[in-house]
Amino acid sequence: MKTITSRDNAQYKELVKLAGSSQARRKAGRTLLDGVHLCQSYLQLRGLPEQCVVSETSLHNPEVMDIVGQLEARHAHVLALPDALYNTISQVEHGIGVMFLIATPSREAGAPLSVSAVLLDGVQDPGNVGSILRSAAAAGITQVYCSEGTAFCWSPKVLRAAMGAHFVLDIFENVDLAQLVRDARVPTLATSGYAAQKLYDIDLRQPVAWIFGHEGQGVADDLLSSATHRVVIPHLGQVESLNVAACAAVCFFEQVRQNQT
Repeated sequence: MKTITSRDNAQYKELVKLAGSSQARRKAGRTLLDGVHLCQSYLQLRGLPEQCVVSETSLHNPEVMDIVGQLEARHAHVLALPDALYNTISQVEHGIGVMFLIATPSREAGAPLSVSAVLLDGVQDPGNVGSILRSAAAAGITQVYCSEGTAFCWSPKVLRAAMGAHFVLDIFENVDLAQLVRDARVPTLATSGYAAQKLYDIDLRQPVAWIFGHEGQGVADDLLSSATHRVVIPHLGQVESLNVAACAAVCFFEQVRQNQT
């Protein structure tokens, strides 16, 4: 285990930059997983991180020490920081004090869609993106495709909201969704509050690609027109529409329900 105590240390400065800048994370192809749950999930599902960073106080926490022990037994890099330095890079209030530095997976969309998938068209709120990833993973969907305007999936806020879902998903970013929809070998379903066809009238006992759009503007017109189906979730009460993350969860689990009956 290595200890850093100076804010002027080059390695520490790089961590500060990664913690505070989405641009820096994209450029470096690296991100930070903050918290015990994310670190444990990564260890279990993906393997060793580039580095583990812990606060001095967290070294007295049994869960953190278990993680550190696993890493040191496999000769992984562990870095200890005084609490003041650690708290500068952590974005979790009252967190336990452990994070992983990992390489951000980079995948290129290739083959036409042939399994159930999620297409995110300009979904900008990190909490919504993370929640959709979490629901997709829980529903057994493994592929997620994001347009250029969608929130960066490997940002700290998306990672925290997804609660480890990233590690069981194949995530593709900066994808031309219009081309993906045109080439798809499965039905494509775009959600819209103005659609005439109800979600519950669609046969979902087969793979489908779900398209969800921007929080305010919805799915882009070209994607709507190209989709096999445009569907609406019927709802009661004096509200205009569902939050996009709630809409996605309803869609995914209607598909689960139909495939279990």
